[in-house]
Amino acid sequence: MAGNLNELFQVAPDVASALAEGRPVVALESSIIAQGLPHPDNLTVAAAMHRAVRERAAVPAMTAVVDGRIRVGLDEDGIARLVHPDCWKCGARDLGPAVAAGVVGATTVSAALRISAALGIRIFATGGIGGLHRADRAPGVLGRLDISADLMELARAPVAVVSSGAKSLLDLANTLEILEALGVPVFGYRCLEFPAFYTAKSGLPVMRRFDEPQVLAGALAAHWSLPGAGGALICNPPPAHEAMPADEVEALVVAALKAADAAEVSGGALTPFVLSHMATASAGRTLAVNSALAIANADLGGEIADALPDSAE
Repeated sequence: MAGNLNELFQVAPDVASALAEGRPVVALESSIIAQGLPHPDNLTVAAAMHRAVRERAAVPAMTAVVDGRIRVGLDEDGIARLVHPDCWKCGARDLGPAVAAGVVGATTVSAALRISAALGIRIFATGGIGGLHRADRAPGVLGRLDISADLMELARAPVAVVSSGAKSLLDLANTLEILEALGVPVFGYRCLEFPAFYTAKSGLPVMRRFDEPQVLAGALAAHWSLPGAGGALICNPPPAHEAMPADEVEALVVAALKAADAAEVSGGALTPFVLSHMATASAGRTLAVNSALAIANADLGGEIADALPDSAE
């Protein structure tokens, strides 16, 4: 890093060394800690994600905004600072204001992608990406579009996102259409079907299936060798022993969205509200799936990062 990046970023020594030496690094978002999971499950899952990445011989790099700087690589104390009701939820557009305000901010997928791209980190692991939210509207009436910034940032940043597809509350078919229009390849890791976060079943296909991390890493390297190439989405289904039936998940989503409408919840508050409602309605079952898939995606992210050829570093 040089110039303003040195002033803006505070990179943990192990992350900085790995980047300088071309060793594998896996970026992690921190909204899962501040807004995605309840305490103390959030800290338990964060520790397990870090451990999973390290066990694959890669270096975990959780991102956040702390005291006016973008932190890349958090220790336990840094993670603990995110567990506060005043912690900002930062998408890519919020990074500048959060830095200027000197607040503590947790990064979403879009923010973590922008940070990863700035530092040359190629692999980022998360639970599920955002996308196009569902909209009930009359035929022929467009209505208000609610599209996650994750999709646009994924198209721009030359980073591979390892996730269990997109969150179940979204319009998954049209989310995939948007990704196609943006030129983002959607790969399945040992699956042909686009996972829907809590469930492996969506009825929607991925564009290509890969069964070996080395072959998948080669496809990523080839993708990034083309001028102007952005990111890629790697879909890793939730662990089979935790995954829920699709019809059960859909019933939970519908009930949670109705509750959100009744409470007039929208925008950035919608996803945390829906996930919390589903966790309560399922007696914690969705929380268990969310935790398991986040750890599994960190594990796969480390494996793919370790398999990337030197030309992709």
